[in-house]
Amino acid sequence: MSITTTVPERPVYMPDSPLDFGAPLVPGQILLDEIVAPRDPWSGVVEPGDVLTIVDVGGNQSADCLVFNGDDTAERYSVPDTLTWQHNAYVDTGTVLRSNRGRAMMTVIGNEIDRQDTLGGACGKESNTLRYGHHTMYQHGCRENFLNEARKYGMDARDLVSNLNWFMNVPVDQDGVLGIVDGISAPGKRVALRADLRALVLISNCPQMNNPCNDFNCTPLRMIVTRPGPRR
Repeated sequence: MSITTTVPERPVYMPDSPLDFGAPLVPGQILLDEIVAPRDPWSGVVEPGDVLTIVDVGGNQSADCLVFNGDDTAERYSVPDTLTWQHNAYVDTGTVLRSNRGRAMMTVIGNEIDRQDTLGGACGKESNTLRYGHHTMYQHGCRENFLNEARKYGMDARDLVSNLNWFMNVPVDQDGVLGIVDGISAPGKRVALRADLRALVLISNCPQMNNPCNDFNCTPLRMIVTRPGPRR
């Protein structure tokens, strides 16, 4: 399935400082600049060479992420391929996000926290009830956000795979046990991804309200797509 988009003309944005809050990590023509409300999903196509900057507006707010080939959604992000190629359990600057066909989908070209997670998976109604009790069953999770957004592109539950968790802290202990603990991000921290193919990106602004890692407070994300170019 091929995804088509139209890109409006936007001015070139050049931050005065790399610490400019909410600025794209890679300057250039702004193609998209959107706020994702707390607990909401988001999706968009990033063309080859363009850069998606994800901003953790409030701090320690997980941006659960799936990536598909915008020209063929049967090709999608693969955790095992990504980790096998880089010989590292964490995602950081320079990590190439690989597909289930072993191809480069997106490359992390900027990262402002110590490490990014791709092991912890996505929360959902079922996992929430196991972790936090049946009183949480009415709360939707990232899985439900992904399902709702995927339907826009003709996909369903069979198309959902293990995901990335930008800004979430998931340490791996010596015995292999994973933890979801207090975050290592902060307000305004960013990660930047360059598209290596037409990348359809799905984001769930994690609606998890039962874990102290985000101080029980869901906050917005900001999605900025830029086309790198010289200063005008």
